[in-house]
Amino acid sequence: MSEEKLSRNLKSRHIQMIAIGGSIGVGLFLYSAKTIQLTGPSVLVNYGIIGLLIYVILRSLGEMAVENPVSGSFSAYANKYLSPAFGYITGWSYWFLWVFAVMAEITAVGMYMKYWIPKEVVPGWVWALISLLLITIINLTNVKIFGELEFWFALVKVVTILALIGVGSVLIIMSLFNSETSISFSNLWNFGGFFPKGIWNFVMALGPVTVSFIGVEAIGLTAGEAKDPEKTIPNAINKVILRVSLFYIGSLFIIMVLFPWNNIKPQESPFVLAFEKVGLKSAAGIIQFVVLTASISACNSGIFSSSRMALNLQTNKLAPKFLGKLNKKSIPVYSVLFSTFFMLFGVLLFKIFPEKAFHLICNICCITGILIWAIILITQISFRKKLTKEQVSKLQYKSILFPYANYFCIAVLAIIIALCAINPEFRLAVFVVPIWILLLLVSYLIQKSVRNKKNLEDLNKIEIEN
Repeated sequence: MSEEKLSRNLKSRHIQMIAIGGSIGVGLFLYSAKTIQLTGPSVLVNYGIIGLLIYVILRSLGEMAVENPVSGSFSAYANKYLSPAFGYITGWSYWFLWVFAVMAEITAVGMYMKYWIPKEVVPGWVWALISLLLITIINLTNVKIFGELEFWFALVKVVTILALIGVGSVLIIMSLFNSETSISFSNLWNFGGFFPKGIWNFVMALGPVTVSFIGVEAIGLTAGEAKDPEKTIPNAINKVILRVSLFYIGSLFIIMVLFPWNNIKPQESPFVLAFEKVGLKSAAGIIQFVVLTASISACNSGIFSSSRMALNLQTNKLAPKFLGKLNKKSIPVYSVLFSTFFMLFGVLLFKIFPEKAFHLICNICCITGILIWAIILITQISFRKKLTKEQVSKLQYKSILFPYANYFCIAVLAIIIALCAINPEFRLAVFVVPIWILLLLVSYLIQKSVRNKKNLEDLNKIEIEN
């Protein structure tokens, strides 16, 4: 089936929320406390650095997506502008990323539900299974329904963050007229300085911070189903990076002005502390609900992204033929079910290793995501090299500071992977991903050999008949 049969029902607001939904979740609401403890107030700079990297990456992806709006996005571009081998590795690696990401998120759903219903009554893995099945059904209905649900899921997170920023700002302004309050901008430097854990911990925090941004590149996968992609894609990219940066940096800035950073415990949500500061006694329950919807939202984005990538791989004859079948509603039904089947192993992992599964899976996603970002930048360099000066001048949406920004970002991504390799928490993930890449390469070479042999046999058969 051709990708042209996918319906174009996703509007700019849907696309923005799909990207936000995939990148704002547990990483901000819960995991940010851990990054704050790792490096202190300087974590704001970490988020700023990764935010700038993401902007360059999305602009590079957007340049190609506007010129060639297909749902396979960077896998299709790697296949066309680098080589089929790169397309194969990129596509299946991104599919692998989202399968693991959804595993992590359904694991998180199981952990969050015990806040209301003890795990002795309903085990966490049961909630994980229920959430996966419900989101799968949503993805099998209609892409417009998927887009609307993702819009509202993501909106819950956005409203929560804006509420924190708004209420926190009011408290900070009021503190300017009250010398006895502990709320102060000086909280950013009074407790050991702006870099209280030293430069080394600041640098080491780049890896954990990167985890929070994995998923924004999903914006490229919407190109094949976007209305007026030459308008909606640039509009969505320009807005989403500003909003993601504002949400991360703005909310954490407010939190660390409200509280000394060393009062924030790694196992607690800084958002709960902030809302309790204004007297909201039910803050823990509200934030628990928000992170629950955040995980469901990320699952929604994950099944969409993995199924569209599988569809594109089949379109380029890099995946089994059945994955290209669309139903009457233009949904790649078998790609959705294929991805969901492997996500079920996340339920099994949660049942066997309820505590360790989440962090291991998140770290594997991080390393895979960094690899995908690097390939996007390399592909865009190759894309530009194949264009004439006249064609470059006619590009509707250009990347910034090309090619210097690309090379700089690739170097920074390489440094982040090197830092992860010496971080005990990430070390296993750093070694798992290369093994996956090697298996993919071997698989590709075997398929290519079989395909070449079949083509040779068909050619010989034609010559004999003639």
